[in-house]
Parts: sequence; C-alpha cells; structure tokens
Amino acid sequence: MEDILVVYKEKPDLTDPILIEGLPGVGNVGKLAAEHLVDQLKAEKFVDIYSKYFPPQVLVDDSGIVKLVNNEMYYVKRDGAKHDMIVLIGDYQGLTPDGQYELADRMLKMAQELGVKMIFTLGGYGLGKLVEKPRVLGAVSHEDLVPKMKELGVTFSKGEPGSGIVGASGLLLGLGKVYGMRSVCLMGETSGYFVDPKAAQAVLEVLSKVLEVELDFSDLEDKAEQIDLLTSKLKDTEPQQEPRKEDLGYIG
Repeated sequence: MEDILVVYKEKPDLTDPILIEGLPGVGNVGKLAAEHLVDQLKAEKFVDIYSKYFPPQVLVDDSGIVKLVNNEMYYVKRDGAKHDMIVLIGDYQGLTPDGQYELADRMLKMAQELGVKMIFTLGGYGLGKLVEKPRVLGAVSHEDLVPKMKELGVTFSKGEPGSGIVGASGLLLGLGKVYGMRSVCLMGETSGYFVDPKAAQAVLEVLSKVLEVELDFSDLEDKAEQIDLLTSKLKDTEPQQEPRKEDLGYIG
C-alpha cells in the first residue's frame, strides 16, 4: 500500500471553491461542525483518503460491516454563488508528525488542483474548564483577513492560543500559505472534556455568515442539552481555579 492512497469517485468541476477542514481534535469541535455542514448542505462525497499514517484498524457499524479508517472530501455546488465548497472530514488525523505533514501536503495539492485559494480550518480551543458561552477565536494567514473576521464576531486575543495550533487545523494554514493560499482558523472555546456541540455551533454561526448559507442548529442544540445534563454534576464538583497557562491553547 502507498503511504497515502487517494480514491476518487469523481472529480467535480467547481467554481472558485473554499476548502473547509473539520477533523477530530479537542472536543471534536471541528469534526462535529464540518459533519453538520455536510449534512445540512447535502454535500456529495467525491474522494476517500486512506493512509498508513492513520491507526491500523477498521470501524464496525451496527450491522457488523467494517470500514477502513479514512478521511473524506465532499463538495457543494451552489448555483449563482461566487464560491462552491469542499469539506474535509474524517475518522482520524495522522498519528505522527511526519504523517501530519504528508497528509496536509497531499490534501493541499488536491485542493490546489480543484482551484482552492481560500481555506477555513475548524477546531477547538481547550480551556480545561467548562464553558457556558464559547467565544470563537481566530488565526489567519494574512493580516488583511483580521478586520473582516472581527466584524463577524471572531476574537483575536493577545497570547491566545498561547501554544499555537496543533495538527491539521494549523498545518493547512501554514503549508497553505506556502502554496499561496489564504486561510482562517476558527477555534471554538471548549473544556476539552467532552464532544462539544455548543462550541461547534459557535464556530458554524461565524462560518455560515462567511459562506452566506443558512443552517439549522436544532440537532446541535439537542446534543448540547444532553451534554449539559451529563456535565451538571461535574460543574458542582469542578475546582474553582484557573487552568495553568501550559494547559491552554491546544487546538485540533
């Protein structure tokens, strides 16, 4: 097997597409947000990405059918819109630094072939404590992107994220810049303790304005209510102290 195996179902003809990445990470914020976007916009899968850099396993569904772990790209064509969309989701990120770089580089080359010039990566900003109303923090590849993101409610705060952006959400920005692409990372504040639909919704509320699409958040709101029930006891027992500086800012 090749280190990275790309299997196309089709190669769509897209209009100035925007790439949106949402792979697993802290609070699974990006993954949850991107999968919600795929469902809401009825995106079409066009490629599977398999790799030796993913865990050596298959996933088994309720019927006992196996699926080799992978990443997937979906597309959304929008009649009359300036930009179509490509959404990257998946089961895992690369397990090693080499794998992370190789996968990010391959995905950027694929995106470049499809005409991508703009990237949005989605992730969670781990605070190590429960968050009632998550902010969305931003990081950008080019300074002129900051004012527009601020207008949409994105926070740019000195020292946050203090430890940088780990994984695909960061590498696609950094390597994308080398490839001449512009990019934004949207990071929803999250405790990091659980899958966080509340942070995912906060990220999508910003992204939906950028993309000029309407999204129904009822599913995410229902999931958030379930998580709130599970965390109610934890809130009562959580130590009332600020997280250590070194615990802040892990993004994925």
